[in-house]
Amino acid sequence: MEFLDFFNYSFFNRALIMSILGGISCGIIGVWILLLNIPFIGVAMSHAAFAGAMTGLLLGINPVLCGFIFCIGSSIFIDPVAEKTKLHNNISISLLFSFMLGIAFLFIGMLKDYRAEVLGFMWGNILTTTWRDVILISIATVLLISFIIIFHRGILAILFNREISRACGIPEKLIFYVLLILSSIIVSLNLHSIGGLLIYSLIALPSASAYQLTYRTSTMYIISSAFAITACILGLFISTITALPVGATIILLSCSLFLISVIFSKKRNYEKKTFF
Repeated sequence: MEFLDFFNYSFFNRALIMSILGGISCGIIGVWILLLNIPFIGVAMSHAAFAGAMTGLLLGINPVLCGFIFCIGSSIFIDPVAEKTKLHNNISISLLFSFMLGIAFLFIGMLKDYRAEVLGFMWGNILTTTWRDVILISIATVLLISFIIIFHRGILAILFNREISRACGIPEKLIFYVLLILSSIIVSLNLHSIGGLLIYSLIALPSASAYQLTYRTSTMYIISSAFAITACILGLFISTITALPVGATIILLSCSLFLISVIFSKKRNYEKKTFF
């Protein structure tokens, strides 16, 4: 089979569209998580979605829907837990992560006849993407970009400092919770294509790479999304040709792009000039 023959197959074209849309959405929310300095939120959300999927399989309910509910519920509880316990957000997120991880592996142990489904949600496979998945991620990506356009100044203020934003009269809590909910939606919709154990890497690595190359948030969105799309598409092509696991290939390519960005980092060069 020649390389171009893959484009004749519907499953490959769906995976290609999912790679582009998933790359854009994960690249954007990765910038939010990076600049808000709450890196654990991506881990917690991915494992909450995974725990929800396992709950769905155990109860015979749609696992993607359950993952969506768990993911959103977890994101909403982060701030209240931090306020009640007087702990930093990262600490409350790590507690949530531990709880969700425990639920996920408890239910995996209780599941007897869903080994293939469990592995699918754990490691993901973008080649099994359906048109419904493509439509849902398309809607979520449009909502994500629309939110950035409408609330651009408020988002920038919150990414800079939440307390100053609140003092300036910006609806900080509302925007912050919308950020978390949109991030939850993106994580849950990419769960089956990338996998619960790998989705955080696709969120964190492209944004970290973009952070090395620019100081502007708007440019960071673009670079982060471009890196995520590149990793997804190249990973899709390589895995299709070599039969390697798709999710793992995408993540390793993201790591490679991060190393390249560090080598060409403007900030790294700036630090050299500063200290020497």
